[in-house]
Amino acid sequence: MKVLITGGAGFLASHLTDRFLREGHEVVGVDNFITGSPENVAHLAANKAFTFVQHDVSTHIAFDGPLDGVLHLASPASPIDYLEHPIETLKVGSLGTHNALGLAKAKGARFFLASTSEVYGDPLVHPQPETYWGNVNPVGPRSVYDEAKRFGEALTMAYHRTHGLDTRIVRIFNTYGPRMRPRDGRVVSNFIVQALRNEPITIYGDGSQSRSFCYVDDEVDGIYRLFMHGTSEPTNIGNPVEFTVRQLAELVVELTGTAAPIVHRELPVDDPKVRQPDISRARAELGWEPKVPLREGLLRTIEYFTRIMAPARA
Repeated sequence: MKVLITGGAGFLASHLTDRFLREGHEVVGVDNFITGSPENVAHLAANKAFTFVQHDVSTHIAFDGPLDGVLHLASPASPIDYLEHPIETLKVGSLGTHNALGLAKAKGARFFLASTSEVYGDPLVHPQPETYWGNVNPVGPRSVYDEAKRFGEALTMAYHRTHGLDTRIVRIFNTYGPRMRPRDGRVVSNFIVQALRNEPITIYGDGSQSRSFCYVDDEVDGIYRLFMHGTSEPTNIGNPVEFTVRQLAELVVELTGTAAPIVHRELPVDDPKVRQPDISRARAELGWEPKVPLREGLLRTIEYFTRIMAPARA
């Protein structure tokens, strides 16, 4: 197959690109580098099956030649990023999704939308099945991301129902691993970077809020299976093993050996109290469930951050 992946230089999309290439497919990566990094795809420069285009997909996407798939992963994805780029986040979730869907329709290609567990908001149902409609504040500071993704899902289903477009929607839960940006606002990278710098480990709130952390290799495997063999219904891909933020902080302290203290700050507005996917659909339809336990995934991620931060610490 030949697929186009928007947000192709981002953390998750660059790993997904590697998977498609390993499976023998061709990939066209598209990114405007708002949050993506050229370094994430630099290792593919000599790969003849990979092409990269620098472009903002919130504007028209033109591509010559056939495509078998369009995977829309472009979007700021961490609170720091989408609060710094609120208009861009809304535009890539609406205009960007529309443009990517239009390209898929024009090429007769399968369309894949990277949605998020944030469509569930601060959930009143736990764990969260795909049938849950969510509890989202539509005008809060986080709404620029939550509502952009909810709109993207609605638009994707409209194209599926109206035009018969072959579509997929994945709801991604907290993912971590190599190629995350230091201090990108996600809790795993924040804790690891603070620990390696012997800075206070900052917990927002009392640390009792829960998250479910999925290592990037597992997340990519689920996404790839969903693209190849899934249905049009939204599908949760995440790790159903739940940890509190406090437990994560204590594990990072243990694994890094830092002497840094754990400190507490005020909880941000609309921060979800719980987050845990019901992955019954992924298990039944895709034969997928995560394999990498949190301790092992954190060790791999700590090794990555230790390596990339070495020059600054020298």
